[in-house]
Amino acid sequence: MTPEEFRHHGHLAIDWIAEFLEHVERYPVLPPVKPGELTDALPRHGPERGEPMELIVADFERLIVPASTQWNHPGFLAYFANSSTPEGILGELYTAALNGNGMLWKTSPAVTELEQVTLRWLRQWSGLPEDWFGLIYDTASTSSMHAIAAAREAADPESRTKGTARGLAVYTSEQSHSSIEKGAIAVGIGQDNVRKVPVDAEFRMRPEALEEMIERDLAAGLRPCCVTATVGTTSTTSVDPVPAIAEICRRHKLWLHVDAAYAGSAALLPEFRWAFEGCDQADSFVTNPHKWLLVPMDCSIFYTRRPEVLRRAFSLIPEYLVTQADPRAVNLMDYGVPLGRRFRALKLWFVLRSYGREGLAAALREHVRLAQWFAGEVEADTRFELAAPARFSVVNFRYKGSDEDNRRILDEVNAAGDVFLSSTVLSGKYTMHLAVGNQFTGERHVRRALDLLRGAAPAGVSV
Repeated sequence: MTPEEFRHHGHLAIDWIAEFLEHVERYPVLPPVKPGELTDALPRHGPERGEPMELIVADFERLIVPASTQWNHPGFLAYFANSSTPEGILGELYTAALNGNGMLWKTSPAVTELEQVTLRWLRQWSGLPEDWFGLIYDTASTSSMHAIAAAREAADPESRTKGTARGLAVYTSEQSHSSIEKGAIAVGIGQDNVRKVPVDAEFRMRPEALEEMIERDLAAGLRPCCVTATVGTTSTTSVDPVPAIAEICRRHKLWLHVDAAYAGSAALLPEFRWAFEGCDQADSFVTNPHKWLLVPMDCSIFYTRRPEVLRRAFSLIPEYLVTQADPRAVNLMDYGVPLGRRFRALKLWFVLRSYGREGLAAALREHVRLAQWFAGEVEADTRFELAAPARFSVVNFRYKGSDEDNRRILDEVNAAGDVFLSSTVLSGKYTMHLAVGNQFTGERHVRRALDLLRGAAPAGVSV
């Protein structure tokens, strides 16, 4: 592709993206396709000769877009709703052009230093400890796995060379993300040694149950090494009592990891700082700007107050990567599994600068307002009930009927194509889940979801 051809197709691409973002509601949120349908529509073998860009783009529009779930749709209200802002998209464009690999400081100083600067800004805006060291991974699953690996290193420094972490135990709540178990499996602790701590009526980890589990494992000869507390759990956005958990970790000399992948963005709002009490005592902390801070996938921020332990767990420097030491030259490859590292900080920098702290805070507050309005409407309808306290911008609710009733209602709502809600199971009951987090979502979209739910729900309730 010549520079002139690139300019031509680049202009067309920007025009397409602008049109797409402006009119994304033309598309159904969920694509009306069946498994294998796209596979069957594409050639079984790649082309022997290069094809013109016009044909490639035409097939993108004809085949790929209609088979895509539209996460940028304002009616996307499932899971943890997110969106890709124009600022973030431009950041990704420049990232691809620079094609930086930040494994070492010298392989791309900008990758390393902008990452440190943007994470310092976010740490300051969020009221987190100034001395925390931060870096960016792809997702919270990777971040939490690195936290567990650091905890393993702190508890058993020989485990890295021995190739085993037998006898170590990890503790997390029944409501925590499955990535905690995966992380324990990945670093050799094993799923059997992940303890699921019971929760209270508001789905928060019970510190007294945690203490009992630790004492029981100690008596059995196991070595507790890590506790994961969650601020904003996946199903209910519950907030574990971090101060009490931190005290237990301090007493038993355990690594405390805080998973705030979704709710960490709320730390920008002073009215939600209560949720982060005790987090300053954590050994590590994760938050995902790609979940609720208008940054495109993927961007997971990992902070730790013990970077030397993380470095010890992963630093392995072959001769071809040895560089001259300099106290200000951070080599990010020393702090995790990945050697190659994308310039993820650039899109984050674009978003932070374009919105500023006040702009981001305003967006978050509007999402919270919409969710709280929806929760109030649910409570006012005698056919429905809240299934968990509505914190932040997520609402869990159900029709006061059977699980089958709730499944049918949710399927009918999603089939309309205007909105997409997800589900979970709480206290053994099938529960509907609405999350507001998209840049384009307004009251009319949340109201549309409410109207569809009301229309799908039977007038009479059979409990």
